[in-house]
Amino acid sequence: MKLQFLGSGDAFGSGGRFNTCFHLTRQQHGNVLIDCGASSMVAIRKWSVDPNVVSTVLVSHLHGDHFGGLPFFLLDAQLVSRRTAPLTLAGPPGFEARLMTIMEAMFAGSTKVERKFTTTIRELALHERVCFDGLQVTPYEMKHYSGAPSYALRVETEGKVLTYSGDTEWVEELIPAGRDADLFICEAYFFDKVMKYHIDYTTLTKRLGDIRPKRTIVTHMSAELLGRQSEIALEAAHDGLVVEF
Repeated sequence: MKLQFLGSGDAFGSGGRFNTCFHLTRQQHGNVLIDCGASSMVAIRKWSVDPNVVSTVLVSHLHGDHFGGLPFFLLDAQLVSRRTAPLTLAGPPGFEARLMTIMEAMFAGSTKVERKFTTTIRELALHERVCFDGLQVTPYEMKHYSGAPSYALRVETEGKVLTYSGDTEWVEELIPAGRDADLFICEAYFFDKVMKYHIDYTTLTKRLGDIRPKRTIVTHMSAELLGRQSEIALEAAHDGLVVEF
């Protein structure tokens, strides 16, 4: 299975990186976007991804740098890419209402226009393993204020397990979320500065032995951590990075 980091940055464009957006390519099912931050359509074009091959978008939490690209994605599907295939959007409780709010704020009337493709919006309940579009997705609650639950997502598909932390300070829920995952993608904001709502690299490395993932890649790095990459022993994401697992 292949995953490309279309965007690996934080909310502020540190290092000139795009907002969070990962593109998961599967062999037997449609492809998946994991998060779709505000700059994601630019990243999709830059890395020559066909939006119509994406069947599902999974959203970890309701911050603009993680789901603010969806109004652009949906309008592109309707007006530019001429999508006809069904699309599933899945996120935490409150996702549908928040998405409608930002769509109307950014493109008035866009929620009322009839599309030539069906859009299914699913709201994921904490710890409930749900199956759709060839995926089995289990959300775990993180500690990151977004006005709605913020999740880590454990995604099982085609015999592999991928866990994405979303944004969070250290919480014990990360252990079952990432336990023995084939790929664990985790934010690491600062090198060793402990702060609310974000994990620092040092804390993460101290707790990886409890999680025991087969492979870990850190993402969502601040300018401070990007400036200390020579001190990072774990793999670090960058925009355009492709990994197979």
